[in-house]
Amino acid sequence: MDEGGSRIRRRVSVRKRNRPSLGSIFAFPTVAPLKTGDEQEEEEEVEAGSRRRKTVGLQPVEHNDSEEDMFGDYDSFTENSFLAQVNDLEQKYILLSEQRKHAMDFATEDFCSESIKNKLSVTTVSNFTEHKTDEHTENLREHKDVPVEPGTDVLYDLPSSQVLYFENLQNSSNDLGDQLTKERNGSSSFPNTVSEELPHNCVKQLQPNDESSSKVRNNSDTSRRKSIKDHLKSTMTGNAKAQTPIFSRSKQLKETLLSEEINVAKKTIESSSDDLGPFYSLPSKVRDLYVQFKGIEKLYEWQHTCLTLSSVQERKNLIYSLPTSGGKTLVAEILMLQELLCRRKDVLMILPYVAIVQEKISGLSSFGIELGFFVEEYAGSKGRFPPIKRREKKSLYIATIEKGHSLVNSLIETGRIDSLGMVVVDELHMIGEGSRGATLEMTLAKILYTSKTTQIIGMSATLNNVEDLQDFLQAEYYTSQFRPYSDTLKKMDPDHLVALVTEVIPNYSCLVFCPSKKNCENVAEMICKFLSKEYLKHREKEKCEVIKNLRNISSGNLCPVLKRTIPFGVAYHHSGLTSDERRLLEEAYSTGTLCLLTCTSTLAAGVNLPARRVILRAPYVAKEFLKRNQYKQMIGRAGRAGIDSTGESILILQEKDKQQVLELISRPLENCYSHLVQEFTKGIQTLFLSLIGLKIATNLGDIYHFMNGTFFGVQQKTLLKEKSLWEITVESLGYLTEKGLLQKDTVYLSEEESQCNFHITKLGRASFKGTIDLAYCDILYRDLKKGLEGLVLESLLHLIYLTTPYDLVSQCDPDWMIYFRQFSQLSPAEQNVAALLGVSESFIGKKASGQAVRKKVDKDIVNRLYLSFVLYTLLKETNIWSVSEKFNMSRGYIQNLLTGAASFSSCVLHFCEELEEFWVYRALLVELTKKLTYCVKAELIPLMEVTGVLEGRAKQLYNAGYKSLIHLANANPEVLIRTIDHLSRRQAKQIVSSAKMLLHEKAEALQEEVEELLRLPSDLPDVEASSSEKGMKLSDAHFQI
Repeated sequence: MDEGGSRIRRRVSVRKRNRPSLGSIFAFPTVAPLKTGDEQEEEEEVEAGSRRRKTVGLQPVEHNDSEEDMFGDYDSFTENSFLAQVNDLEQKYILLSEQRKHAMDFATEDFCSESIKNKLSVTTVSNFTEHKTDEHTENLREHKDVPVEPGTDVLYDLPSSQVLYFENLQNSSNDLGDQLTKERNGSSSFPNTVSEELPHNCVKQLQPNDESSSKVRNNSDTSRRKSIKDHLKSTMTGNAKAQTPIFSRSKQLKETLLSEEINVAKKTIESSSDDLGPFYSLPSKVRDLYVQFKGIEKLYEWQHTCLTLSSVQERKNLIYSLPTSGGKTLVAEILMLQELLCRRKDVLMILPYVAIVQEKISGLSSFGIELGFFVEEYAGSKGRFPPIKRREKKSLYIATIEKGHSLVNSLIETGRIDSLGMVVVDELHMIGEGSRGATLEMTLAKILYTSKTTQIIGMSATLNNVEDLQDFLQAEYYTSQFRPYSDTLKKMDPDHLVALVTEVIPNYSCLVFCPSKKNCENVAEMICKFLSKEYLKHREKEKCEVIKNLRNISSGNLCPVLKRTIPFGVAYHHSGLTSDERRLLEEAYSTGTLCLLTCTSTLAAGVNLPARRVILRAPYVAKEFLKRNQYKQMIGRAGRAGIDSTGESILILQEKDKQQVLELISRPLENCYSHLVQEFTKGIQTLFLSLIGLKIATNLGDIYHFMNGTFFGVQQKTLLKEKSLWEITVESLGYLTEKGLLQKDTVYLSEEESQCNFHITKLGRASFKGTIDLAYCDILYRDLKKGLEGLVLESLLHLIYLTTPYDLVSQCDPDWMIYFRQFSQLSPAEQNVAALLGVSESFIGKKASGQAVRKKVDKDIVNRLYLSFVLYTLLKETNIWSVSEKFNMSRGYIQNLLTGAASFSSCVLHFCEELEEFWVYRALLVELTKKLTYCVKAELIPLMEVTGVLEGRAKQLYNAGYKSLIHLANANPEVLIRTIDHLSRRQAKQIVSSAKMLLHEKAEALQEEVEELLRLPSDLPDVEASSSEKGMKLSDAHFQI
């Protein structure tokens, strides 16, 4: 329709009452009076425009065949205007034969002419300007005054369910009626149906004209009318219980068009706001929340371009690549909100590290509370498989790579994968990094294979061979070199590090990347030695508070290096610190209390800590030369968006590294290659086991077909030199069968043709459900089986040993003197555990004294028991500092060990749930997993369930009187700021939002459980016979609850 049109033409009905069945109205042809030449030409022009617009915006018809709709407030069948209309209708059909010639002429002229004009014109509200829509809305609100012409459409006021009766009557009248109907269906136009126009500025009430109908009434037809009334009564009564019949296509089109107009009008009238989604199809409230929570008032040009790409609008898979700090995450968040709020689908966001998951949970919980969706954490030991099926609100799952894989598996297994509308993957280049990359590839391949409606969005700052990823994900690609500052690189003399730093601090922030953890601490102390005492006065009070808070979260302990450097505004940051310490230092750096961090490369891929200047102390990570990807991520911390207007990066190097550095800067990014086959047990074998366990593919041909669709399948010509993909597939399936994880069946399709089918064994299902590395699944089974023979429950040591991660054992190098000292302090029951494992005190004593040991003892068991001692001591003392000193290990290593044990304990629990023989472990491991996850006193666990609340903060909250989740969810952030030391307003709001989100999730889960208990079973015998009685019982039960 011409957008400049000045009027909206609508067809509406004036009724005694408003009925939803208006959406089901259509009209039959009526006899049209002869027109003068001018009048006829005018009508022809109107109708020609109508036909051109008739196909706009079709939607399914919404029928309403309820008994109320049939009879409404008509009190009888004899005394109302409805039957008078029926009489008129009957008479008009009797006159149909008398007007064959006129009707034929009219139909032919209508079909052939291109300038016919009809007063029925169809349009959509969205094609009009805003002020005209508002005016039309006002007219609709006064719809009882809209002009109508009842005499022009004889079936207009009938319920749609009654039209069938008159359609049959028409079909039996004569061949001409059939011919007219065919012509009308073929041309998709209704030439003889007259409708009214609705000008914006004036609405007049027309008086009905029944003159034509009154002329055709006579007494001789009284008996015929009576029979029709009786027949109509019978038909209406029967149709009240029947479904609306299916009409011909042209009639359905007419009903659909009018239904759409009325529904749009109703929504416009009922809407309390004119806000229809101005912020990228989202309510303006979302834009306001970004201003309120993140201070983002305007998007960058590239972000707007990316969000309005045709591929995004069409929901195609998308990969977009920008430099670090280009603002990639904001685009992903807006796309996720569109999926959650507009399309009403769940969303999965996959992030590389637990710390980033928790940061994102804290940041988006506030949006979830305000906009009505859940934000659920899937990291470490947290996460429910399968996730709770929500009644109304949708869920945003934020997961690590491993937990995201388990989540997708559970959704496929329960047939709910289509509920996942979008999957967002950050740092997509990690698909080429070891076992984690293989896990990510498996996850995406399964989604692509099992769901055609799930959109995949991949984002990264470091992609090169993106064409392979495009082929794998069947995705579009968008890239930009945008950075919110000028990125420069300078070669500087390494002797001037202090001078480089002091040019920036203390007014601006600076990051110094160092090759090793020890170098971080040394550089921090060296810089402080050369800083003037003036630096001590800068924000002195805040720095004293940071030191005090570090002591509080560490039970009075404080690292001596930090004690010397923090007064100068300097600190180190690496994995040797605990999570609490790192978080507190990050917060102090973000607020400007600390102005310089010396750190390792892990910070570059972690949380968002920007800087005015980034200095690379040397082009090495440990002893390995810097990779292009790592380099780009490090310098990407300079001048990050929304924080600093400018930024610069400086690389310090020696002469011997000059040529390599020049190549590093100038060469393209490293290529990204699949590790699906390279990581054998964590890759292709795990994939095949899950494919068969989930019944995605169960025979050799289907599995091979699936493999061709993976990232590895796309790159097979590059990666495979010696063996073909078919050979690798056959070998892997053979290995799994030999290991007892799969069972092979041969099905003979004919005398000459057979097919190999596979099904998963109990051990295979347990390994797949527990996401156990297949290299260790048989060892785990053997250890758990042996444990049943003499499980020691007097202490937690035996259970802790069974849940100590196997992959950390090879990295362990025990201090034998400490080992012997700890062994000698064991109780008799704990020594019994060591004896069951085959580790004796004499063996440890000889190792500690340096004597030769003749007796052969399994090294892995000895090392695993040593790590079990560390965990056991930590659970007893809950003080990571004392355990760190006792075992001469860094606090960060001990905390990583604890996190790994909690995650592995959760995996072992799922493993045991699939094997009946291990029933005894189930209840024991539930409690142990909780203890390992939080490693605090029992009263602090409810507070630590809230994302962002670690042990130190939990103690502060508990001592301040916030002793439960309900207390936190109902807390006032302003009161929290005044009550809790070193708590910023942003952190307080995030804690309250996270607590509210968790509380809502638990309440929703309980509500689901209640409804499930009260729901009538579908397989209950004699449901129909006693449904009313059972319904009464259920109501009583609900009332009692």
